Amino acid sequence: MLTVEEALEQILSRIRVLGTEGVELSSALGRTLAERIVSRREIPPWPNSSMDGYAVRAADSGNVELAVVGRVAAGALPSRAIGAGEAMRIFTGAPIPDGADAVVPQEDVDAAGDRVTLHQRVTAGAFVRPAGEDVRVGDVVLEPGRSIGAADIGVLATLGYARVLVVRRPRVAILSTGNELADLGTEPGPGQIPNTNTYSLMAQVREVGGEPINLGVAPDRLDAIEERLRAGATADVLVSSAGVSVGEADLVRDAMTKLGAELHLWRVSMRPGKPITFGSISGRPVFGLPGNPVSAMVTFELFVRPALLKMSGRQHLHRPRVKARALARIENPGARRGYLRVTLVRDGAGLGARLTGEQGSAILRSMILADGLAVLEGDTTVEHGQFVEVIVLREVAG
Repeated sequence: MLTVEEALEQILSRIRVLGTEGVELSSALGRTLAERIVSRREIPPWPNSSMDGYAVRAADSGNVELAVVGRVAAGALPSRAIGAGEAMRIFTGAPIPDGADAVVPQEDVDAAGDRVTLHQRVTAGAFVRPAGEDVRVGDVVLEPGRSIGAADIGVLATLGYARVLVVRRPRVAILSTGNELADLGTEPGPGQIPNTNTYSLMAQVREVGGEPINLGVAPDRLDAIEERLRAGATADVLVSSAGVSVGEADLVRDAMTKLGAELHLWRVSMRPGKPITFGSISGRPVFGLPGNPVSAMVTFELFVRPALLKMSGRQHLHRPRVKARALARIENPGARRGYLRVTLVRDGAGLGARLTGEQGSAILRSMILADGLAVLEGDTTVEHGQFVEVIVLREVAG
């Protein structure tokens, strides 16, 4: 069996970044930027006031009375320059008139008609935002490979980008297999269980920014599995769950082979999720995940998620890892590395970790409660108070 690291290396070495597409800026949130953004403008384009007040010459300030010779609001231009002994009423964001080099906040002066009295000296540049304070022409503002956030959207709008080039979202076809599965909208018959994996895996695809395609449920027949996989062959990635172990009904690898797949790996030394298959069909990645719900979700996290992120052009492919104190004993019996579901608690001493409860690979509630996956080598016990490495699945409050 391969180690997790060996399997992941084999997978990522065969993943290529998808092509690009232009999208409206309003649709770019969460997409992967595919172009270097170089400023075409100075932001702000001219010196402007950061306060409501009076634009003055610093040399004229002190305990002095000045003549108010105009008024400039945001969105307007000053009517003229100011000279010695003069001031101009100004509002936040308005351009500084020629001749002025400082702003005195309105609460620091006494105003009466067309005269204003200052009570202290101000320095040149006080409450003035200089031209280009934020961005100058030619500045590299954003690099490719970053997930576009709300602040990025604001900067792109400021720089005049109505459209932006992004990496295309991966289209991921999801297939569940098994005679025992009853899909949504049907009542499970005798010996059947509800289809879980299709919907949890589709949600994981959406969470990582992909577009899931539901191939439904295929019974444990080679022709049926092959037919469903063929229907998803136009997707960028194929992901199936169940049917990849060694039983008589485990037919997914055979179906992949009949479709011309080259199988690169099978079985990884981990729990949950030892039976995992990865291959390629006409250059498209295809994953065969285990059938137990927790095994499917954990193997998606460790292998499919980084592959989709790389395919999406991201630079950072992995969840953050932290050291947490065990709040109770955490045990991983058996030779395979364990990825155990834990809740995380933040306190004055840092992060604490506790198992979510029973760790069976069919106990989906363990994933509902999990803030992270504690990583323990085989036959390892972490006692209360000792530290354990945890892959963080969601932000911990506090």
